[in-house]
Amino acid sequence: MNVIESGTVTSPAGFRAAALAAHIKYANRLDLAVIVSDRDCAAAGVFTQNQVAAAPVLVDKETLAKGNGRIRAIIANAGNANASTGKPGLKNARDTQQIAAASLGCTPEQVLILSTGVIGVQLPMNKLQAGIETAANQHSPDNGLAAAQAIMTTDTHPKHLAVQVELPGGVVTIGGMAKGSGMIHPNMATMLGVVTTDALVAPELLQGMLGTAVNASFNRISVDGDTSTNDTVLLLANGASGVPVNDAASVKAFQTTLTDFCIQLAQMIVRDGEGASKFVEIQVTSAKNSSDAHAIAATITTSPLVKTAFAGSDANWGRILAAAGRAGVTFDQNLVELWIGINTPNELQLVAQGTPTNYQEADAARIFAQPTFKIRLDLGIGTASDMMWTSDLTHEYVSINADYRT
Repeated sequence: MNVIESGTVTSPAGFRAAALAAHIKYANRLDLAVIVSDRDCAAAGVFTQNQVAAAPVLVDKETLAKGNGRIRAIIANAGNANASTGKPGLKNARDTQQIAAASLGCTPEQVLILSTGVIGVQLPMNKLQAGIETAANQHSPDNGLAAAQAIMTTDTHPKHLAVQVELPGGVVTIGGMAKGSGMIHPNMATMLGVVTTDALVAPELLQGMLGTAVNASFNRISVDGDTSTNDTVLLLANGASGVPVNDAASVKAFQTTLTDFCIQLAQMIVRDGEGASKFVEIQVTSAKNSSDAHAIAATITTSPLVKTAFAGSDANWGRILAAAGRAGVTFDQNLVELWIGINTPNELQLVAQGTPTNYQEADAARIFAQPTFKIRLDLGIGTASDMMWTSDLTHEYVSINADYRT
């Protein structure tokens, strides 16, 4: 996998973008992005599991169910989630498809939509329509970075990436953008992700590949334990490279690259967590099964006490064990071992066989004071493992979310 310098969602052949300030919520910043393919795309989507699902989530699911082999465009807005907006919100989502189709020269069934922002507010459709109609005349391969900027809410910087991978039939490109900073937790999080590729992939295969990639990436991150109403990751494959993904070797290579690609985007979200100053990798090893390992890792990553200890550079490992113990997983505390480290998670052992070691507190505090470090909790009862990435919980997180609607 070769990373393309300053690569974006429009790096794959045949993709263009436009971004502008439609004034949907923000006064003077980009808040509307349009992603367009020169040709029909196979499409796949993974969505929030929150029962309070936003109108664009419902409409995208409906659109993909009707036909996932002819998608041409994605419309994304920031500042307004179009969530908990009832029947008017659904109508606005479908009207957005109609407006985009008329402006871009396709059908409404070829348009997918994304929204992020405040819940419970109707979209200002006059502003959205004017923005889409203007953007339809401005899309270019050079606007990938601007598109990534246009979907930001509390993000401090745009998140984008593009890579190339050599398959048996030739080289293909994968590009993408994501937004997310708070309300981040599986199953999926307050995040939008758009991934594009010029590989030639059948829609049915694409959906399974996206699901695998998301499970190893966006479903392994947590900033604050909240799962949103709008979480969506869309993958479009337009086949512009002419390189097929249709045999065991090409499928394996493409899947590996797609998964690694999504992991990098997901980690960008955690590193930009609201008020975050630390990026922490949590490993749970020697569990009976991966589900148990994941449950414990998820409980640790969402514990306010653990996350505030991270913020204070306090190696208060008792909070980690206490969180593991309430994860609903049976294990023997007398077999537990706990390690921490900067480059590897095995640099300093804090607990052996359920008992504190003779480590030096200053050594543990030095590791917890780093902007990036790793923790490994070994249960000693099996061979399964799982991993998650999280951030600390700081005063700034409270400030950001206390003032979010204003």
